[in-house]
Amino acid sequence: MAIAGPKEKREGMAGLAKGLAIIEAFSVHPVMSVADAARASGATRAAARRCLLTLVELNYLELSGRDFRPLPRLRRLGGMMSERDKLAQIAQPLLERARDEVAESVSLAVLDDDQSLFIARAQAEHYVQTGVRVGTYLPLYCSATGRVLLGHHADDDIARRLSRHPMNARSPRTLTTIPEILTAIRTAAKNGYAISDEELAPGIRSMAVPVFGAKGDIVATVSVSAASARVKVSDLRKRLLPVLLHCANQIAQPLKELR
Repeated sequence: MAIAGPKEKREGMAGLAKGLAIIEAFSVHPVMSVADAARASGATRAAARRCLLTLVELNYLELSGRDFRPLPRLRRLGGMMSERDKLAQIAQPLLERARDEVAESVSLAVLDDDQSLFIARAQAEHYVQTGVRVGTYLPLYCSATGRVLLGHHADDDIARRLSRHPMNARSPRTLTTIPEILTAIRTAAKNGYAISDEELAPGIRSMAVPVFGAKGDIVATVSVSAASARVKVSDLRKRLLPVLLHCANQIAQPLKELR
């Protein structure tokens, strides 16, 4: 009878595996903190921080405050830019042009699981900022971006997405029931834009319009957010809406090349 030999030892490098998981996560999330990287890789925060700082030292990432962003060297490592990267690259100069025209911050957001993820932004200089930046996630139920991004989804799918997360009243104006939110989403789809009037936070108004892909699907939103003391709802509709629609149409023109 053959005698079983000692079990083969695994020679894999756990640290390398964690590092690769963090690198892969940047193809989905354009900006990550240490906590984000730890969640994405299953590493401890200490291990994720060491990995991120090593990538910074090797010029794969840049560190801005607590946020880490990919540099061209990391993008080349992947061989090609992700579709989100390409979309953000196409949008950035157009967002800047729209920002200069309306003198307000203009952003591009996409649907990421059950949230809106901001992947590009042209920041305007104001004393009161809205807290949105690249890498920011916003809930779908009370944001203008979320209501536009859900515009082509079936009611059942929308209800499932909304029910997976608490819908807290973030202000006295926040809609918090699925029937109310469904009505707001359908109204936005009919009008071609959505407005969140101090629903996301007191003192903040925002408007979003869809960016359509080659097949007529909604691939992103262009949005503007501003202090309610500075911008009225009538300003959003009359002055800002035409600029946002033009910007979204310009972004949509080259999207066929992404297919």
